[in-house]
Amino acid sequence: MKKWLIPVIIIVIIAFGIYSWAVGINNTAVEYEANAKTAWSNVESAYQRRNDLIGNLVKTVQGAADFERTTLREVIEARAKATSTTIDANNLTQENMAQFQQAQSGLSGALSKLLVSVERYPELKANQNFLELQSQLEGTENRINVARDRYNEAVNTYDIYTTKFPNKILAGWFGFEEMARYKADPGSENAPDVDFEFN
Repeated sequence: MKKWLIPVIIIVIIAFGIYSWAVGINNTAVEYEANAKTAWSNVESAYQRRNDLIGNLVKTVQGAADFERTTLREVIEARAKATSTTIDANNLTQENMAQFQQAQSGLSGALSKLLVSVERYPELKANQNFLELQSQLEGTENRINVARDRYNEAVNTYDIYTTKFPNKILAGWFGFEEMARYKADPGSENAPDVDFEFN
């Protein structure tokens, strides 16, 4: 066997090993990124279900002739803003995520105000359609929380994988960037004041 053949074989083996390692890192990062994007789609789907339910709830409440128009208008406007604020799964930046969260929080606040206002309208509280929509909304809020948690878990797996050394070097070359997590709404860390009045 010729002497020059041994170094060539060693170089080929090393090059193949490096190539396989790089391909493995890239393919795993692609898989984790795709899982995170799918999880984000599930978050958006849960919010879309809520928006659809709120639309039906608004129609039901509009039937109460003397219901507060200001409260209703706030819900309609917040819903319009929330449905127009979307994020492309390929552009999940902190800024886009904050804008999305702000729109969804605005809708949550307006919806809470609406549901509190309903307490003053016995005919709405007794309306079977309203009660069913209210129950579905509660279930949807739970789905939203689960979807957001799963999204954060998927992003965490992706981010850990792409930022660990030496994966971080190749991930940067391949264009994998850190993804934004869904954070708690501003002010949610403060417990609400509860005032129990006893007669």
